[in-house]
Amino acid sequence: MSVLVTGGAGYIGSVTAEALRARGREVVVLDDLSTGHRAAVPDGVSFLRGSAGNAALLGDLLRRREITSVMHFAARSIVAESVADPALYWRINVDETLALLGALREPGIRHFIFSSSAAVYEGGEGTALSEKSPLAPGNPYGATKAAVERALADFSSAYGMRAVSLRYFNAAGATSSHGEDHRPETHLVPLALRAARGEGGELDLYGTDYPTRDGTCVRDYVHVSDLADAHVLALEALEAGYPGGALNLGNGRGFSVREVIETVEDVTGRRVPVREAPRRPGDPGTLVAGSEKAREDLGWRPRFAAIREIIASAAAWMETHPGGYGPAGPGPAEGGA
Repeated sequence: MSVLVTGGAGYIGSVTAEALRARGREVVVLDDLSTGHRAAVPDGVSFLRGSAGNAALLGDLLRRREITSVMHFAARSIVAESVADPALYWRINVDETLALLGALREPGIRHFIFSSSAAVYEGGEGTALSEKSPLAPGNPYGATKAAVERALADFSSAYGMRAVSLRYFNAAGATSSHGEDHRPETHLVPLALRAARGEGGELDLYGTDYPTRDGTCVRDYVHVSDLADAHVLALEALEAGYPGGALNLGNGRGFSVREVIETVEDVTGRRVPVREAPRRPGDPGTLVAGSEKAREDLGWRPRFAAIREIIASAAAWMETHPGGYGPAGPGPAEGGA
């Protein structure tokens, strides 16, 4: 019996695949390598290059590998890109997910864990968001995540599938073997670390007039290993009869962009050169998680909650992987695994 991890060559997917293997699970990664890296797939994990929306590929894979559960990470995830090209986001994030869910019906796969996002919420100003907070995504990326959550609720009611949607706040940090290597990179922590290393010039600080304590965006940062732990716990809960639903994953404390930059400077001992820039479309001022439900339902507890600890782990990975994962390997095309 195997767990299918779509998007398992990406940042959070690869760390979760690593966590599943550490618990003795058989794992199959499906990734088209459009944004992921073949070198990020952990040792001992079967890999298949292809799209999560390819029904024929999925049908063959599900028959051959005795897939019993699915963790779905494959998606586009850049807010500004979603504003500029919403059609791309609705096609990949929604249409391909619906194709995946359709392929899972015939073999009767009942356990599904979805990589969702805090972007489904309307940004709160200084108030921690709970799962009961209004869903009012302010950008197409968040809208696509909310749409898939709605589809999962309908599939659960109609077809007996049980699903958990994990609403991440800001993923950050690294393990010794896995870190952030997005191309292009858009996340604050690796960008600030690169700027501190003298790579890429000045760091763009988008917006200094938000209604926050220093005028910059405030976000809740959660270590990628803690996110991976939550996925494993969610799978175990589904297997034990948990009915499913949506759960926030965050530390419950927000840090501003300026505070993150200051922490990067403290960790590295280097100055981060900054260039102030206008707000980016679709960015709310504050997103902070209330994660009590995940703690209660799954027994989840973040192990790496301090922002300095999170940033230090990312800095350590960058020191040992100065070129990231290197060139992405081609992998077997539409076959293998």
